Amino acid sequence: MTKEATEIEVEVVEIDGVAPAVPHARSDEPARKEAWQDWRQWQGKIRQLDSRWWPLWVFLGIIALALFLTVGVVLATVFLIVRLCMRILRALLG
Repeated sequence: MTKEATEIEVEVVEIDGVAPAVPHARSDEPARKEAWQDWRQWQGKIRQLDSRWWPLWVFLGIIALALFLTVGVVLATVFLIVRLCMRILRALLG
């Protein structure tokens, strides 16, 4: 006969004659008030960037710069093609 590990699932009803504290359900009103007070503490911190996040900002900046340059190159190419087509039409019709 093989020995198998036996798992026992129990619920603690009391320890040393004292029942564990039951978490109470909180109402919505106090939570809203606490959330508003948390926002008040952010007043001076919103203007400053946390130094721990600088790698993320650098990465996002590089992505934004790449997108900006890509859009600029595409617009410049379209502009040059339109001007070239207009010059060809003027030469043919003009």
